[in-house]
Amino acid sequence: MTPPSSSDRAALGRPVHATLRALLPYLWPRHDVGTRARVVGACLLLVAAKIATIAVPYVYSLVVDALHHGPGTMDGLTIPMALIVGYGMLRLMSAGMGEWRDALFAPVRFHISSVAAMRSFRHMHALSLRFHLDRQSGGVTRAIARGTEAIETILRVGVFNIVPTLIEALMVIAVIWRLFDWRYAAIMLLAVAAYVGFTIGFTSWRIGIRREMNEINSEASWKALDSLLNYETVKYFGNEEHESRRYEETQLRYERAAVRTQLSLNGLNFGQAAIIAVTLTVVMLLAAHDVGQGRLTVGRFVLINTYLMQLYLPLNFLGSIYSSLRTSLVDLEQMFRLMEEAPDVKDRPDAIELPGRLDEAPAAAIRFEHVRFGYRPDREILHDVSFSVPAGGRVAIVGPTGAGKSTISRLLFRFYDVTSGRVVIDGHDVRAYRQAALRAAIGVVPQDTVLFNDTIGYNIAYGRLGASQEEIEHAARLAQIHDFIASLPDGYATRVGERGLKLSGGEKQRVAIARTILKNPRILILDEATSALDTHTEQEIQVALRTVSAERTTVIIAHRLSTVIDADEILVMGDGVIKERGTHRSLLARDGLYAGMWAAQAEERGEDAGQAAVGAGLPA
Repeated sequence: MTPPSSSDRAALGRPVHATLRALLPYLWPRHDVGTRARVVGACLLLVAAKIATIAVPYVYSLVVDALHHGPGTMDGLTIPMALIVGYGMLRLMSAGMGEWRDALFAPVRFHISSVAAMRSFRHMHALSLRFHLDRQSGGVTRAIARGTEAIETILRVGVFNIVPTLIEALMVIAVIWRLFDWRYAAIMLLAVAAYVGFTIGFTSWRIGIRREMNEINSEASWKALDSLLNYETVKYFGNEEHESRRYEETQLRYERAAVRTQLSLNGLNFGQAAIIAVTLTVVMLLAAHDVGQGRLTVGRFVLINTYLMQLYLPLNFLGSIYSSLRTSLVDLEQMFRLMEEAPDVKDRPDAIELPGRLDEAPAAAIRFEHVRFGYRPDREILHDVSFSVPAGGRVAIVGPTGAGKSTISRLLFRFYDVTSGRVVIDGHDVRAYRQAALRAAIGVVPQDTVLFNDTIGYNIAYGRLGASQEEIEHAARLAQIHDFIASLPDGYATRVGERGLKLSGGEKQRVAIARTILKNPRILILDEATSALDTHTEQEIQVALRTVSAERTTVIIAHRLSTVIDADEILVMGDGVIKERGTHRSLLARDGLYAGMWAAQAEERGEDAGQAAVGAGLPA
């Protein structure tokens, strides 16, 4: 794994309006009438609740004036009593409509978060192999988790806190202008503008610190994940302290960034409090002067003070929730950046189907025609490679590390597209097929089998989801692992641990073979499937591999030449080209590169046999 690159960090600077515009289709889905109705209803309740909230202080001032001038009567009730009842009803309506609004909108918030998480997850699986090799899994999953949480926060905080607060502020200013005069309205308008401007400006400055915290947090996450995934390697080299120091260094950097964030928050809060305190003082002095001059009643003095407090509380709240909103926008922008990543390999609009299972069509024919390819434009891996595998044939590809052997399997599986030339299956360029259909026709037994942290039965059934228990057991028998599974206390329900670490290498390979047998593909790729195993285990696995490769077109990528001697044709790769080709016997007769490799491995096998004999007390 690698840390986020500087280009990744630079990409995080995304305009706020772009992030919000990307969120809008989730909030206002084109074909979801129910969601739209809930959004409209919640907005109407929001406005109604704010009108009731604005009316509460006005009615309260009427109560004060009525009590000051003495009680009158209205419909059998004293005027103060009637106003007090109305005051209580307004407060109840304001609270009730606010709660009703939240209850109406809650399903929308959580549904949108769920949809965004699902789309992100699907998109990550749709991206090409190149993306996943270049990124750290921990950082990607953290970005998606933070992004989905941010959507819920933005909808909850932005839609029903910041927007209502601004609406309420404008309503209060309008009412004050109507009930008092322009001086009060102007002071309050300037105060709101200063408060909002200061909050936005100061918070925008703080966003840089939050971004740094996110980056350090992601780095700490992938370092911890990488270290734990390589637990055994850490132990082999006794590097526990080294790993702890690496993680501690990241945590200390995070701690410093967190302290800077807190200090900047303290500065933000003090600045907001100063603006509000100055405004309160100026308006109260002006109102007190007008009361002394007889231009205002005591009730109006109470009213202006109540409206100021009504503005003060949401504006003070606005500071913290706006900070939370901007933080959420930073989290969301990273997820949307991931969502905007385009896959390198795409289906054509007119992509065709390819029968996948051997019981649907016979084995497929493969052909590479003058294929050139490089993972980077400036470094070509394959140079004009051409070969063919007839339906049901067995072709082996051998050669030193870096010769381009595994690249051929990746091109066949269409993890990448060729730079030039064609990869052809059943007469069609692989780019003409739907990727899902193409990959359904190909089974792979890799060198390093990674299993899900689930049961053995689940891992075998992954080859064909929905397979019956009888089919799973049949595949296990063909892979010669059923007896081993049956001997376990929990049988097929035995959990294999993370990455299958509870199983040996041979057992994991047999599970991989059983999984491929269950898939029943028309093409089989054996990518160094036994190179990591000991000779005895390899011989046992080879029996299972012959079973799974029967009647299928098979491409064998191998390091040990003893596993490919029965191939119909052997391709000897070197420096990205096919240097030799032929059967095992013909290549030995040529006495070239293959013959040299065979002689070297035969010498190694002889040494191993001699060492084994000496260990057993026999003459070497």
